Amino acid sequence: MGIYINKGNDGFRSTRNSEYIDKSGLIGIVNKTLFTRQRFTCVSRSRRFGKTMVAEMLQAYYDHSCDSRSLFADLEIASDQSFEEHLNKYPVIYLDITDFITRNDISTTEIVTTLQSEVKAEIYAAFPETIVDPKDDLMAVLTKTAIHYDLKFIMIIDEWDALYREAGEDIAALDGYVNFLRRMFKGSSTLQTFAGVYMTGILPIKKYNTQSALNNFMEYSIIDSRRMAQYFGFTKDEVRVLATKYGMDFDALEKWYDGYQIGSEQSMFNPNSVMQALDSDWCTSYWGKTAAYDAIVPYIQMNFEGLKDDIIDMLAGGRSNVDTTGFQNDLSVVHSKDDVLTILIHLGYLSYDRNEGKCFIPNKEVAGEMEKAVERTNWTNLIIAIKKS
Repeated sequence: MGIYINKGNDGFRSTRNSEYIDKSGLIGIVNKTLFTRQRFTCVSRSRRFGKTMVAEMLQAYYDHSCDSRSLFADLEIASDQSFEEHLNKYPVIYLDITDFITRNDISTTEIVTTLQSEVKAEIYAAFPETIVDPKDDLMAVLTKTAIHYDLKFIMIIDEWDALYREAGEDIAALDGYVNFLRRMFKGSSTLQTFAGVYMTGILPIKKYNTQSALNNFMEYSIIDSRRMAQYFGFTKDEVRVLATKYGMDFDALEKWYDGYQIGSEQSMFNPNSVMQALDSDWCTSYWGKTAAYDAIVPYIQMNFEGLKDDIIDMLAGGRSNVDTTGFQNDLSVVHSKDDVLTILIHLGYLSYDRNEGKCFIPNKEVAGEMEKAVERTNWTNLIIAIKKS
């Protein structure tokens, strides 16, 4: 068992040992893409909406170094016709980009070099017959290994966009990172090296001059989730079952944590907040305990025409028009009111109705956090109005 390769199924086993809502059907969607031109998948969703849990589920399912059958035997994926074909059949490389960002021994510009060096060392240890050339980058090592051992890798990257969110002004680091991703997933050897690639984060893949840096990826976002919508959070039926099981007031859970419209799913709950409420037997704001609301203050007080009016209207229960198509999927590149509102949608502070092209505050929990953020601005008259209401 390694740090990056063949990590086993401990992560998902911990999930199964807790209260678990079955989202394993997502595996069937990913399975259909393996060995096809659509084998590159990027799923972006707001924080605390289960990104890492899904990544660990995929790790446990595909990893050939462990036996995960018992973890999936009673889940939806077990009845999928692809279940046996891909269960524990691949060497899996799992990268969590936040692990590198939080390290004190490397700078942001050293992240890609360090990542490649450490993963290569594990590849050499796991596949000792791999031809070693000190000049080879990670992609060359993986390709040589895949060819020599007649196999293909599954690669999972969790928090793929963490570098953009944490080091948005370090252009050299960002350029090095995106060039690394391009080398891995858009090169001439990519198809013979990877059976499938799954990336997850808060933001969709960054655009350069309106074109995606990795335009071969199938993207599923909180704005355009398509067939993955039901796996982005908890549905109303799922929460109703949980409320009955734990003796909680469903109406209270709905008021506090429902309200997200994601693709075809018109009523989605924040899963982390629901589970926190069930555990504590109390509905309150758990969202604010996972990240500081003041992170959005610089965005909501940007001097774009109509932005303040839209925030006021949404705090009063209204909806605002938004064009999400111009956003470059980069928190440091904000050109308009629409960009600000789109950022707030990706971050989970607003919900998005794709049929009407409107955004709104989804529930009581988020409304409270938005009000706190507004109180950190210089909108004196608005703060007074909010407190009076």
